[in-house]
Amino acid sequence: MKGKDPVDVIRKALPKTLVFYYPFAGRLREGAGRKLMVDCTGEGVLFIEADANVSLKDFGDNLLPPFPFLDEVLYDVPGSSNMLNAPLMLIQVTRLKCGGFIFAIRLNHTMSDGFGIVQFMNALAEICRGMNEPSISPVWHRELLSARNPPRVTCYHPELEQAPNNKGAVISLDNMVPRTFFFGPNEVASIRSLLPTNLRQQYSKYDIVTAFLWRCRTIVLQLDSNERVRLNILVSGRSKFVSLELPNGYYGNTFAIPAIVTTASKIVENTLGYMYALDLVKNAKTKVTREYMHSLADLIVTKGRHLFTLTEFMLLVSDIRRLGFRDVDFGWGKAVYGGPAIDSPLHGIVCFYIPSTNAKGEEGFAVPLCLPEQAMEKTHQSFVFEILVS
Repeated sequence: MKGKDPVDVIRKALPKTLVFYYPFAGRLREGAGRKLMVDCTGEGVLFIEADANVSLKDFGDNLLPPFPFLDEVLYDVPGSSNMLNAPLMLIQVTRLKCGGFIFAIRLNHTMSDGFGIVQFMNALAEICRGMNEPSISPVWHRELLSARNPPRVTCYHPELEQAPNNKGAVISLDNMVPRTFFFGPNEVASIRSLLPTNLRQQYSKYDIVTAFLWRCRTIVLQLDSNERVRLNILVSGRSKFVSLELPNGYYGNTFAIPAIVTTASKIVENTLGYMYALDLVKNAKTKVTREYMHSLADLIVTKGRHLFTLTEFMLLVSDIRRLGFRDVDFGWGKAVYGGPAIDSPLHGIVCFYIPSTNAKGEEGFAVPLCLPEQAMEKTHQSFVFEILVS
């Protein structure tokens, strides 16, 4: 690709890719019962060409969200971010003065999950590199996860139930402070050492880090002992444990967000609070089965596309380590960073597990976390965060 303009290459490949992913060129409509449908109008997607008078080095050595100049590298075209009757995708390619470029994409999340977005990006990259068609043929078939007729809600779904709200709001977005924590081999080993020797290999890396973060966050928020706290974990239906048996190439949403609800005292004051939180996380993952996913689809239909519950002091964890954003190659090699451009779409509520490398060259993952200013200050003082800040 030496000497070629990335903007020109990607722009020419995009309509060819949309031939295979033609629903993305349509518009989302709302039907009876708030049911969503894609009107395949062929109106297309938004593509923005830009130049920036900066080099990659100007972004610093550690590329992690939130990124500066986000509005410049992913321009929000007025009216384009609406869920209905608006473009489903926006792509901006920004040339850097060092010769590199930034590929930024925004997609209506009702169309695809992270796995589906990466599948589309890889297809676009293959067309950029000269292939005539994607190596993986896209599969639409959203009826595979449609609600049953009649609907049968057979599982408990606290993530969609109306939750009592003690103070009437989610965490205030005022005075929120972002900070990124890195989990490499040493940090994970230190957390695992908190467990009894005979239990250290019974929990996954995801389990021990998620429970640790949830408990630490609850401690520094200094909640009342009877305050209800909630952890939502994103579980993919593509997991071998869920066994939805979706065809290769399916690019729709296939995740559930099971909720764990308890009181602050049970994970903070109890001397075994970490073990308690750890078991809650592990059990929440295992309850997401094939039947659970179908029950969830049935419940969503009966509630009329009800949104999942947002409450005070909740945390939602999205693990994107294995999606492969960094591996997408448009012809100039793999990306130096691949992942979300912002620390969280809901500051203080959602956090991502992003593949990353620390200053020592150790592979691990970074977790951008937002907390109220006073709570973030306590992360420097609290022994529970000593593992991460030493």
